[in-house]
Amino acid sequence: MNGTDRADSGVLEGAVIAVAGAAGPAGRATLLRLAEAGATVVASDANPERLVEAVDAARYAHGGATVTGDTVDLLDPGAAREWALKTEKEFGRVDGLVHLVGGWRGGSGFADTSLADWDFLEKLLIRTVQSTSLAFQEVLQRSDRGRYVLISAAGASSPTAGNAAYAASKAAAEAWTLALADAFRKAGGDEGPTTAAAILVVKALVHDAMRAERPNAKFAGFTDVTELAEAIAGVWDRPAGEVNGKRLWLTPQP
Repeated sequence: MNGTDRADSGVLEGAVIAVAGAAGPAGRATLLRLAEAGATVVASDANPERLVEAVDAARYAHGGATVTGDTVDLLDPGAAREWALKTEKEFGRVDGLVHLVGGWRGGSGFADTSLADWDFLEKLLIRTVQSTSLAFQEVLQRSDRGRYVLISAAGASSPTAGNAAYAASKAAAEAWTLALADAFRKAGGDEGPTTAAAILVVKALVHDAMRAERPNAKFAGFTDVTELAEAIAGVWDRPAGEVNGKRLWLTPQP
């Protein structure tokens, strides 16, 4: 997938897309892109202040767009399910869940790996995926264009000594998402899936504030958050069968 290809706004016009982890730079870019495409966007984040800022920015950038925000504890499967059902009840459908919850911890080498980092990342990168996928599976299957989109990292396929906890967490999140994709495949039967779970893989993300802080850095192989947002929207451009269970690389594959 080419991350610079713009999504056809008609595909997302009227769609209802939930975005988990919406308050960071990638989340903000995604809210803007989905609102621009005509989608109703339901954002969540653990930080209520940053979430309000992100939602307001998307609303103001695209007058008339419906962008709402909920503070949801995605470590609580019940809260995640309540969010999914509430969204479906309020808007009549849910056509997507974009999982942008992220974070990183690591060390200089394998011997320096802290299991406290694993405990932190297991909750942030795995448990939140488990909660959202279980909560949204049936809701997405009721859509005619349901998509579950996970953002992952190339390190999950090529872990380095200092990134054991992070890479293992990302790999587990990918495996869980691929299991969801298999459930969608089986639900589609002989006609193939109508709902898809896809993984967008980046080396790392970059945004304008990072460039301002490090003006001499090249950020080689990094994906700009606006390019990521384009690629996320583009998942709806392709039939479910083409993207279900697929890793879609936005950086050269190792």
